[in-house]
Amino acid sequence: QVQAVESGGGLVQAGGSLKLSCTVSGVRFDDLNWAWFRQAPGKEREGVSCISWNGIMTTYADSVKGRFTISRDNAKDTLYLQMNSLKFEDTAMYYCAARFRGCGDLPPYEYFTYRGQGTQVTVSS
Repeated sequence: QVQAVESGGGLVQAGGSLKLSCTVSGVRFDDLNWAWFRQAPGKEREGVSCISWNGIMTTYADSVKGRFTISRDNAKDTLYLQMNSLKFEDTAMYYCAARFRGCGDLPPYEYFTYRGQGTQVTVSS
C-alpha cells in the first residue's frame, strides 16, 4: 500500500518561511516524478512545483518562482518544498503527488497516480 504523508505545515506570518516534507512508503520513490499541489478555500487545486525522478528537472508555477524550492532525497524517500517570503495568498492545503510520466508543464492533479492527504499552510497578513 502506497503512503505519502505530508508534514511541516503550520501558521506563519507573511514574509516567513516553512519547509514541507512528504515521506513516502510502499512504492519505489525514485521511479517517480513528484509534485506539490495546493488548494485554497473556494479555489481550484493548482500545481505548485514538480521535480523529476533524478532531481535534475524542476518546474514551478509563476506565482511561486523565486520563492519556493522543490527538492528530493531519494535515499530517504522524501520530497521537500522550501517556502520563503510567504504571502497571505499562499494559504492553502498542500498536497504531494507522484506520477511515472514526466513533469512537463505540471499537469493537473488528476494526472498524478499517488497522492498524500495534505498539510495546511496558513499565512497571516
